[in-house]
Parts: sequence; structure tokens; C-alpha cells
Amino acid sequence: MQQLSSLRALPPVLSFRWVLAVCWLCLLGQRAAAEEIKSPNANLTLTFALQAGGVPTYSLAYKGRAVIKPSRLGLELKEGPGLADGFAVADAKTTAFDQSWQPVWGEVKTIRNHYNELTVTLNQTATKRVLVLHFRVFDDGLGFRYEFPRQPALAYFVVKEERTQFALAGDHKAFWLPGDYDTQEYSTTTSKLSEVRGLMKAAVTPNASQTTFSPTGLQTPLMLKSQDGLYINIHEAALIDYSTLSLELDDKNFVLAAHLTPDALGDKGHLQTPCLSPWRTVIVSDRAGDILESKLVLNLNEPTKYPDTSWIKPTKYVGVWWEMITGKSTWAYTSGGNIKLDSIDYAKLKPNGTHAANTAHVKEYIDFAAQHHLDAVLVEGWNIGWEDWFGQSKDYVFDFVTPYPDFDVAELHRYAAGKGIKIIMHHETSGSVRNYERHLEKAYQFMNDNGYTAVKSGYVGDILPRGEHHYGQWLNNHYLYAITEAARHHLMVNAHEAVRPTGLARTYPNLIGNEAARGTEYEAFGGNNVDHTTILPFTRLIGGPMDYTPGIFQTRVSAYNPANTSFVHSTLARQLALYVTMYSPLQMAADLPETYNKFLDAFQFIEDVAVDWDDSKVLEAEPGDYITIARKAKGRSSWFVGSTCDENGRTSAISLRFLDPGKKYVATVYADAKTAHYETNPQAYTIRKVAVTNRSKLTQYCAPGGGYAISIVEGPGQR
Repeated sequence: MQQLSSLRALPPVLSFRWVLAVCWLCLLGQRAAAEEIKSPNANLTLTFALQAGGVPTYSLAYKGRAVIKPSRLGLELKEGPGLADGFAVADAKTTAFDQSWQPVWGEVKTIRNHYNELTVTLNQTATKRVLVLHFRVFDDGLGFRYEFPRQPALAYFVVKEERTQFALAGDHKAFWLPGDYDTQEYSTTTSKLSEVRGLMKAAVTPNASQTTFSPTGLQTPLMLKSQDGLYINIHEAALIDYSTLSLELDDKNFVLAAHLTPDALGDKGHLQTPCLSPWRTVIVSDRAGDILESKLVLNLNEPTKYPDTSWIKPTKYVGVWWEMITGKSTWAYTSGGNIKLDSIDYAKLKPNGTHAANTAHVKEYIDFAAQHHLDAVLVEGWNIGWEDWFGQSKDYVFDFVTPYPDFDVAELHRYAAGKGIKIIMHHETSGSVRNYERHLEKAYQFMNDNGYTAVKSGYVGDILPRGEHHYGQWLNNHYLYAITEAARHHLMVNAHEAVRPTGLARTYPNLIGNEAARGTEYEAFGGNNVDHTTILPFTRLIGGPMDYTPGIFQTRVSAYNPANTSFVHSTLARQLALYVTMYSPLQMAADLPETYNKFLDAFQFIEDVAVDWDDSKVLEAEPGDYITIARKAKGRSSWFVGSTCDENGRTSAISLRFLDPGKKYVATVYADAKTAHYETNPQAYTIRKVAVTNRSKLTQYCAPGGGYAISIVEGPGQR
């Protein structure tokens, strides 16, 4: 009222000029606090603004449609004022970047990294602290992160919670996993966001280690579809020295809030400036296939740290594994328990007769691999300690170098090398991270000394030290330590039960595989949902490849273990398709050699299919329903196609326009027979050869839980 009185007292001309000045100052203030940047193709618009109280916010639109409504940014600290309000914009600048790079291995030969970047520097007036926000807008989405510069007012700090929000534009269809600090090994639930709370209890199924945190907690990558047809994926990139991101859903307003994995004390992160958060990512398109083709997460990671990558080799392998998973064989050498490594003499113990990792049996796998031009054999259960560890919370279980009496390391090294086959080492840590690090150097040197070039590591069970979680900052630092130490020994790593990938394989390409989801092993534990492999590429694989271990031809587990009535929810033809749709530079032919020998005509596709690619095209895609992908083999003219569908079956219709014009090809089609069904007739398949060109179209029946695979090679006279 006092200001109005003063205004009325001014002469009319001065009053008008005063109002103009005030309006102009307000506009200047708005411009200082709000910034906008578009993607290179102008389809995406990112807006940054400071709301009342100096609260930083952002929003994202795609072709004029809201993807993320105005959402808060910032962090809450354990001590003192947080970094979530009280800010003023000190600087805002935009830059552009456009550069292509070649991955060591990947889905395509060359990746374009093209974005416009907005960098906003914020000053927190009351504390004299500085926070920098980086926004990169690509044609396929957004990445943003926090930078904490070195500064007198902020050196060491503990994160209580990150306050990043993703305010969605509606009650989207979601493909979600329960939020958990220790496992991603759940079946995906498909529902509206408003239905999450009511479905959460049924979605949480037992696991060797699990810690859910909320009836509306969700994991990333989170795949969403809006009612007006936008496909949205929320994840993170470059997860280094930070806690893993989960999401807390406000199911009334459809706002997702960051929820970080705590440590044993409940803290969410111990940081020291200068430092960076991981990137928070939003991939968006009105075409589902664009989500699968996006390289945004990779592009937000740094180039490789290794000057020489010639020792990193994409690998196709068989393994002594599935027979233990099904219960046909055992990891353990004896049936004893209460075993301590420093007091037991295995030579005096009676073998149980079912130990699979014995010299003669492993040679059979080596012979099969050599005969069918595979690269390697994985052997699990080769080392002492398996009799007594699961669920016991023991610190010292394995030493990673001492074999069982029936496993001759030197002889198998000689035998495998003579046939051009590598053996893949297995390190089950039993969740005891301290013990693994205690033995790591010796274990990696043991691999070097005995011709092993890759290791499958495992983190089954609750983590030791007790109270730490699989996805906390401390464990994330351990996983990276194991990878970088392996690189010093020129070893590749395939980590199971570790944190979900965030594109770090670009920077550390010896991270050649990960599990971090329900893989094929769950088919022996009661079965995966039939739509499982139509969803995983939209969720888990957004951050990097998965060691899914496909190729199961004997889908009835009881054929190996009469006591196990589980079955693989897939036709045989779809098992072939997974080598294309479930991308990985590390692919396992997971079934037993004796089974493959009964289906050698179908196994030919596994023998032929590549594991490294020059190009990839998504031909058809709808999350939860179907995926069809074509890939061109690295350095070759051959293409491979894979198609997988859900329990409803379908007819796939594709064009082969990705082939080179003017060339003739021969396509070998491995498909479901008309009578095929994942439950009643999974092994019914057909194989046919067809002459094709880039003008050809293909219509192919896919059975319920089925699919097809195609190998396409240049025809006679072509090069």
C-alpha cells in the first residue's frame, strides 16, 4: 500500500516512466533467471528457470508437447544449508558440439555425438557457494548433471538426498521394477503409474539379496509411454563415485523424485570438490525404435581411458553353467558343509559325483567350442569353497586361485590353447567385497599366468561389509576398481549382480558384459514372463549390453533334472532371435553340447551370428509386445535379423531396404512352425532359404512366445 501511495503522488508523466522502468527491470530479472535451448533438430526444447526463493527448475518439451513439466533441481545436505534454493544466476552460456567417434565394440561402427549445451552458474548468496548445472540437449533427449567446483565455502560434504524431480505430464503407462538397493532381478510390471502402489507387493519377489525402500519406489532405466504416444526413458549416465539413482513416485501428481542408495550409515554420498554428479537422462521420441537406437547414454560418458584396446575381443562362448542352474550338476566338489579354507584337505574328502567342473567334462565343452568356431568356454565351480558359503555372511570363502582336486588348471590351459579356445574365469565373491579386493591382484595374475583373458564376477547375497548395498557409492567405486585393475592385466570383465550399466563401457571397454537383471537363469527358477525380452531392450539395455545367456534349445528343465518342473518361456526360434535383439559383445550359447548336437541345423545360426556390428536398424518395436532388429556384422557384408514377441504371437512384416542396392543375397530364415507355441510345442521350427535384394519384403508368422532369426549373406558371384 505504501508503494501505491507513492506512485499516486508522482506526476502523470513520471508515473508512466516509473512503471516502464519497473517493468523493464522485471523483464531483465526474468531473462537473467530463465534460459532456453533447443536440440540440433529443434524438436526438443529445454527451459531453465529460477522460481520464487531462488529454486532452480527445468522443463522439457518435444515438438511442443510437454515431456517434463517444471521440475525442481538441487541437493539436500546432511549438515548445514542445502543446495536447493537461495540461488541467483551468475552466468549462463550456450555451446554446440558435433563430433563422431568409433566404439571399441558396439551396435554401430560410428556414433555421432551432437548436442547443444546450456551451462548455468548459480551463486547461493547466503552461503557464498557455487553450483553449476550442465544441460545437453540431443535430438533424442536430454542429459543434465551437477558440477561442484572447488571453492572456499564448499570442500567436503555429505549428501542427505538429491532433490532432482521429473514432473511427468500425465498418468503414463510404465514398465517398472520395484525400487531396491540390492537387486534388479525382478520381473517387469506393466501398468499405469497410478497403479504402482496397488501392484508393488506382488511385484516384489524373493531374491538372495534385496532391500526395497517404498511402495512407490521405482528403478531406472524407467520406460514410459504417454497416452498421446510419446515414448520416454529416464535413466542416468556416467555413474562414478556416486550413489545409484532410483525414483520415488508421487502417484497423485505423477512426479518422480530422485532417491539415492544409502550407505551403512544412511548417507547418500560423501563428496569432495571439485566433483560431478552422474548425468540424469531423458530419452524421448514419438517412435519406439528411436529409444532402442539412442546412443545418448554412451555419448554422455567420456572416451576410453585406454591407449591400447587391441586386447579387448567380443566373444561367443559356451559354458559349464546351465547344467548347474538346472540342478543336473553342482558347483561344489563334495556334499560337506562347515568348511574353512585354512583347515580342510579336499584330497581326503569324498567327491559327490555331480561336480561339473572336472577336467574331462570341461574338455568336452572345449571340443564343442572348437568344432563350432566359438571363442571360449566359461567354467564355474572350479575353485574350492562352494560347499559352505551361501547365506552364511562369511568374509573369507574363496581365494580365487585354488582349484578342486579334479580340475587340472595347467592341463586345461594346454588343451584349450591347442584348439584355439580361451577359458573364461569365474570369480564368485559371495558378496564379500573386502575379501575379493584382498585377493584381486593375485587372482588377476593367476589368470595371466594360465591364459585366461576374461572373468565373470558375481556378487550373490548380502554385501560384506555388512550394511552396505550393491548400488551404494562404496560398491560402485569397488566395481570400477575391479574393472580398472583388470585392465592393467589386459582382462575383460563380465560382472553379475553388480550395478546396472550407465554407459561406462565407452570409457572402460573391458567391461564387456553385465547381468543386472533377470537373465535366462530365472527360466530354471520358475520362468520369466513371456514378454520379458520385448521389454529389456527398452529398460536394462539402455545403459549397456547384458549377458542374458540365450540359446536354450531344451526348454523343459526336467529333461536335465526331473525334480525341476520349470520351463523356458520361449520357442526355440526365439532363442535364436535373442542373439540379435539382446545386444551384447559377449554372447553365450547357454545350453548343453549334447542338446545342441540334436539340433545342429538350428545351432548353425548361433555359429554364424556375429557379436560385433557395423550397423543396426530397428525395423519394428513396441515395448512389451515385439521387437525386430537387423544388424550388419563388423567388417562383413552379412546381415542378421532377430524378432521376438510376447505371449500373443503376431505376424511380422519387414522390408529389407537396409541391404545394399544392386546386390543379391541369400536369406536363411529360422522361424516358428505353424504349430509352435512356447508352452506346448516350443521346439517346432522351420528353416528355409530365400533369394532377396534390398527391394524384398518379408512377412513372417511368430508363435506365442516366439520369433524368428535370419542370416543374410551375399549370393553367388557377389563380394
